[in-house]
Amino acid sequence: MKNENSLIEMAKTGQLDRRSFMQRAIALGLTASSASLLLSQSALASPKKGGRFRIGLSGGGTTDSLDPATTESQMTILMNFTYGNNLTEVNNDGTLIPELAETFDSADGKTWTFKLRSGIQFHNGKSLTADDVIASFNHHRGEASKSAAKALLTAVKDIRKQDTQTVIFELDAANADFPYIVSDYHLIILPATAEGKIDPFSGISTGPYVLQEFNAGTKATFKRNPNYWKSGRAHFDEVEVLVIADTTARQNAMINGEVDAIDRVDPKTAHLLERVPSVKTIEVTGTLHYTFPMRVNAPPFDNNDLRMALKLAVDREQMVKKILVGHGAVGNDHPISTANRFHASNLPQRGYDPDKAKHHLKKSGMEGAKIQLSASDAAFPGAVDAALLYKDSAAKAGIDIEVVREPSDGYWSNVWNKKPWSACYWGGRPTEDWMFSSAYVRDTEWNDTAWVSGPGVDRFNQLVVAARAELDNAKRAQMYAEAQQLVSDYGGAVVPMFANILGAIGKNVMHDEKIAANWENDGDKCAERWWFA
Repeated sequence: MKNENSLIEMAKTGQLDRRSFMQRAIALGLTASSASLLLSQSALASPKKGGRFRIGLSGGGTTDSLDPATTESQMTILMNFTYGNNLTEVNNDGTLIPELAETFDSADGKTWTFKLRSGIQFHNGKSLTADDVIASFNHHRGEASKSAAKALLTAVKDIRKQDTQTVIFELDAANADFPYIVSDYHLIILPATAEGKIDPFSGISTGPYVLQEFNAGTKATFKRNPNYWKSGRAHFDEVEVLVIADTTARQNAMINGEVDAIDRVDPKTAHLLERVPSVKTIEVTGTLHYTFPMRVNAPPFDNNDLRMALKLAVDREQMVKKILVGHGAVGNDHPISTANRFHASNLPQRGYDPDKAKHHLKKSGMEGAKIQLSASDAAFPGAVDAALLYKDSAAKAGIDIEVVREPSDGYWSNVWNKKPWSACYWGGRPTEDWMFSSAYVRDTEWNDTAWVSGPGVDRFNQLVVAARAELDNAKRAQMYAEAQQLVSDYGGAVVPMFANILGAIGKNVMHDEKIAANWENDGDKCAERWWFA
């Protein structure tokens, strides 16, 4: 193994070409086929162009739209990164790097200057300028905006151009994490019209692939952008995005060679995929978490004693063991992962405690009531089984949960954020402020617990604003720890587990040594970053 690793390093640094690598590998006792496989799997050869990359995704619906303000499904998230670019991007090693912006800086955290790269063209031939950035961001701002990114931009007081290639963002308070925010998948840059707006349904941006066809919730196709500005990226000739919501059907498509990659492999059957000669699984640890959000504005979930009873009645260890098959870790009823910088590691871990759950159930006055929990595997692999496990563990606390099996099709438009209690997943966010601003503050469209009033809410919202403006990391850590405690104790989200990102690709699909963990599918930039051997 040591000699093989030496060969790999020599090939990576250009000391060996393919022929020399093969000769030395065979001299070490490897067969020609084994040596070739080692060479390709180690991604030693330069990425080559060509082929039609087909990916089967778990999420998509008939209400999906090209409007980036409405992006919410796996399909549209990946699509945005396939045809679009942002000012910044989270690299596959987890670092934040410039994308359409060449540089970004701020002296005080309130005034951020982004210098755009020159010579970049949209798919329609228009050159990228500051006007396009301003129009794209303004699409998500303002009182009339229904954008899911609106809450992320509430701190932006003004956006102006210094010159054609320079954009200045003025914030109402310091935000050290603002450059992360502009990498959000809603905030891709589209060309401005003569009126200073964008056509949100155009499907035109600056990204690696040009949109050819879009059928909401089912299929999208792309062709490589011949004028793409990034070197060493966008290797496929064509990309086909397919929505295959059913987990078994998705994995069968992978086994049968109908697709080249899939997301959300069921942890319970991952070992079966690993036995298929043409398939390999990929797994990374990040911020992905599975939740059961209770809408606290709907009875009986407006009662915090009932919410606490349900939080104490879930057996987290069993869920990680049986649903994730060990591919993850227990959650603590807040959305901040151990991968986040300000994770509250000193916060006591909530455990399964039927006796305490009974105590809170009695205080709530809900003894004997039947409580409905809507679930579908569209929410996450094994969501229905997780709900049934929840039902069993809660029964020992005297809580009667009725699991309502919802259809996968239309789950995100008809169930999530509408029914009082349901299964959900969150990809997580690179920063605490981004996660809280996306799903927990009062004014976000995606506050799926409707946690806008009651104990802890005012203090939580104050902390989010204060921590965002605080430049002292020690003070920020204290604020975020308290915010996590408030969500855990008073919020409507049951967060039983953080899941590793688990997918599968064909063994002929190559990628960089590191795979991004900020989103699934290599940060949902697989079409740009991967290639065929």
